[in-house]
Amino acid sequence: MIEIKNLTKKYGKKLAVDHLNLSIAKGELFGFIGPNGAGKTTTLHIMAGILGATEGSATIGGIDVAEEPKRAKKLIGFIPDRPFVYEKLTGSEFMHFIGDLYGVPEATLPAKAEDLLMRFSLYDWANHLIESYSHGMKQRLIIASALLHDPEVLIVDEPMVGLDPAGIRMVKTIFRKLTDNGKTIFMSTHSLEIAEELCDRIGIIHNGRLIALGTTGDLRTTARLKEGDLEEAFLRLTGKDDS
Repeated sequence: MIEIKNLTKKYGKKLAVDHLNLSIAKGELFGFIGPNGAGKTTTLHIMAGILGATEGSATIGGIDVAEEPKRAKKLIGFIPDRPFVYEKLTGSEFMHFIGDLYGVPEATLPAKAEDLLMRFSLYDWANHLIESYSHGMKQRLIIASALLHDPEVLIVDEPMVGLDPAGIRMVKTIFRKLTDNGKTIFMSTHSLEIAEELCDRIGIIHNGRLIALGTTGDLRTTARLKEGDLEEAFLRLTGKDDS
């Protein structure tokens, strides 16, 4: 469903992403982790069509994001790490605004918006201005709006930031149900515990390069650890293990 080939991004002399190659299957929940500045967000922005690559390509469902951005974006729901919303709209108005942008049919949009607001525990706030929402509520609204057009792929950057434990559990359950129903999720996170619990496979990026790929067990083997969790493997592989 997602193919990344030799993806490279340079900012002047700085190499932010260095010939990245990844293949993500339909229905997979893929975790993308790495230290700050490793190239995670840059990769996600290229995949979502927000940034252009210096070299290489990213395709979604066989559609090259750079060559056919409108077709590719119809398949994508993008959830940024910092939610941007129009705070003078109500939650319901924002959902309808996003639905219109994605061309969700007017006949089905109200019911879809209502259903998603209920699933994300925002229904009681649907007619309140977004400026009155907490950060966690805004984050849940952004995730809900990204699902309005029923995307095949979710590209997610730090989805749990600002969510309380109940919100985190809610989002984890929804993500798992989505992949069980054949949707594909590419998720960047700093929460190694969530990545270990939720993701089918995990890729570790460091200094723009993919340094390890696989299940937690695979990463532990790569890190030459006989036992331990994802955190221990991550610290060993990225050179942050002081033990």
